[in-house]
Amino acid sequence: MPTLPSHAPRALLAAAALCLSAAALPTAASAQPAPDAVRIRGTIVRVDAQTLVVQDRGGEVVSLARPADMPVSEVYRIKLSDIKRGSFIGTAALPQPDGTQKAIEVVVFPEAARGTGEGHRPWDLLPDSTMTNATVADLVAAPKSVRGGQQMRLTYKGGEKTVIVPPGAPVVTFRPGTDALLVPGARVMISAQEKNGTPTALRVTAGRDGFAPPM
Repeated sequence: MPTLPSHAPRALLAAAALCLSAAALPTAASAQPAPDAVRIRGTIVRVDAQTLVVQDRGGEVVSLARPADMPVSEVYRIKLSDIKRGSFIGTAALPQPDGTQKAIEVVVFPEAARGTGEGHRPWDLLPDSTMTNATVADLVAAPKSVRGGQQMRLTYKGGEKTVIVPPGAPVVTFRPGTDALLVPGARVMISAQEKNGTPTALRVTAGRDGFAPPM
């Protein structure tokens, strides 16, 4: 069985592992990231009761063992207007010259997952991207140069960030999923690690009908 992709980042794992498990487990307190997990974003090639084969976004085909108790979550679109003051969100973003962050996507956490992965950190979605998991303290219309967007002031323990959400940035949330989501062609984000020398899927977040988890 092949090893995990050499380009998969091993240091930047906490937010993803917490994000994925929080949607699949009853409470955020249950979400514990694996110490050496990696994120694999890609498309399911084939799947059976024991194995999950995925082509990652770099084109590499990775075969992963599939534990019987592997949590599955569904990520799905919601509206920008579903972000409210007081919402606990995670946003992948790009730093801007004026000190703000430009959102690439926004995840609105279920209430049971409030506090999950709180903070600001590097993220591997795009070069130089960040991830901020925080509470929406203030929400106003974006500057005139970003028509139709939103400006969020996010607060977390030890800091705050101003994030501009442009029109068209995906806004999503999670719900518990089933194995019915795991079909060839499904777009997925997988938290995985090697267990006893075998690359193993820890949890999977999948989109329905070709929708790709945007984080």
